[in-house]
Amino acid sequence: MSSAHRFDRGHTDDLMTFLAASPSPYHAVANTAERLEKAGFRQVAETDAWDATTGGKYVTRGGAIIAWYVPEGATPASPFRIVGAHTDSPNLRVKPLPDTGSAGWRQVAVELYGGTLLNTWLDRDLGLSGRVTLRDGSHRLVNVDRPLLRVPQLAIHLDRGVNQDGLKLDKQKHMTPIWGLGKPNEGDLIRFVAEETGIAADDIAGWDLMVHSVEAPAYLGRDQELLAGPRMDNLLSVHAGTAALIAATASEGLPYIPVLAAFDHEENGSQSDTGAEGPLLGNVLERSVFARGGTYEDKARAFAGTICLSSDTGHAVHPNYTERHEPGHHPVPNGGPILKVNVNQRYATDGSGRAVFAAACERAGVPWQHFVSNNAMPCGTTIGPITAARHGIATVDIGVACLSMHSARELCGADDPYLLAAALTAFLEG
Repeated sequence: MSSAHRFDRGHTDDLMTFLAASPSPYHAVANTAERLEKAGFRQVAETDAWDATTGGKYVTRGGAIIAWYVPEGATPASPFRIVGAHTDSPNLRVKPLPDTGSAGWRQVAVELYGGTLLNTWLDRDLGLSGRVTLRDGSHRLVNVDRPLLRVPQLAIHLDRGVNQDGLKLDKQKHMTPIWGLGKPNEGDLIRFVAEETGIAADDIAGWDLMVHSVEAPAYLGRDQELLAGPRMDNLLSVHAGTAALIAATASEGLPYIPVLAAFDHEENGSQSDTGAEGPLLGNVLERSVFARGGTYEDKARAFAGTICLSSDTGHAVHPNYTERHEPGHHPVPNGGPILKVNVNQRYATDGSGRAVFAAACERAGVPWQHFVSNNAMPCGTTIGPITAARHGIATVDIGVACLSMHSARELCGADDPYLLAAALTAFLEG
């Protein structure tokens, strides 16, 4: 590997493992919880009474996980330092009546989830993942991680103008994957899932299933200075935040309570009981205060001193479309994490937030970059403004610069995941 690599690739290697093992938000939560358990965290149930014990704790709900570490000496009014992220990615999700087909092909009916780059799902080997809900209310993870489905593109002989006129896809007609030949039979897909999962089909009462690319993450480029992989928006941040939280627990005399908040449903607006606009984070933080004997006054003081870094991917400058970017702000791969700014509050960063982020990067010895959108281009958004508005918490939007955001396979610098984790660790340590 080239001597141009400045950092040990152990973190990025581990990220690749995490990406491959997390084809759905539910898998991402399970894998994050497993890492936290190995670091000494323990799961607490929302239905149980919480106590004032110190140490690491976490709560899971569907595709969301909130974890926090209460250090020795923490008071009811101790503020929090939060790393916010999300577990979901744009993809194709299975409809309630999935068995369909046409012209002798068996197909699976899907809905489009989030701002999906449709063409990136064409002619790609796809697996099936997610969870099923059993009649007793319990859940089982599903991961058929082999070529099972495919969305076939129309041959150029039947679409002669595609290279001149551009590819035009009808979301209803053209995105239905095939998975075999013959006539569709009601219940086929769920019976298949039951067999793969080792449970009785009659025990399945519901499902939350989606497709994923089975191509593994990989280093890319002459010097392997790039990383290509699925779901980096935003499992890259979930992975970095988990590593940072675990690392921060080794620090003596933590002045804050470090928190990881990884939500579901960011890609379609965050409006759910597991999304950033739901009550989950606020409930966890409040209950943590009250479990330590705090009052409403203590909670207000704690929230007033709290800061959140909302970590999500952003746009690296695209060499083939430089005119789409802001001319004075060109984030590049391996240039370190980006500070995301939008004065119309699509990002929550302000000058005070810039100072907090700069201090964390300086302490970690990490370079960093600015990102702002071209004035003529609409700006995306994150959980940052939602967190700030819902909880009154000072929030800063940051992330890693990448290409092909919302593709089935995205691209970033191979050093940037480590640089982000180092900055997040310094932030959580205070």
